[in-house]
Amino acid sequence: MPTYDYICKKCDHTFEYFQTMSDTRLEHCPECKGKVRRLVSGGSGLIFKGSGFYLTDYVKKDSSEKKEESTPSKKSKKDQKKEQKKESDKS
Repeated sequence: MPTYDYICKKCDHTFEYFQTMSDTRLEHCPECKGKVRRLVSGGSGLIFKGSGFYLTDYVKKDSSEKKEESTPSKKSKKDQKKEQKKESDKS
């Protein structure tokens, strides 16, 4: 649920109000009971990507680090399965 900013037209009191998007707008100032206007908000600027929500998750890495991470192993899955089968046959 978003927090909306309001400003009173009579006393210039600015305040925030936590309400759902489907709620009707507030009409009266809590200070002087004058009419209020809802302000346009710039948004929260949240970014949800990938594996986490930390700033360090989005830091660009050196090209050498990317190459190491992108190539987990030189063996194919078939080769790995063959090795596992050989080890299990030995037991």
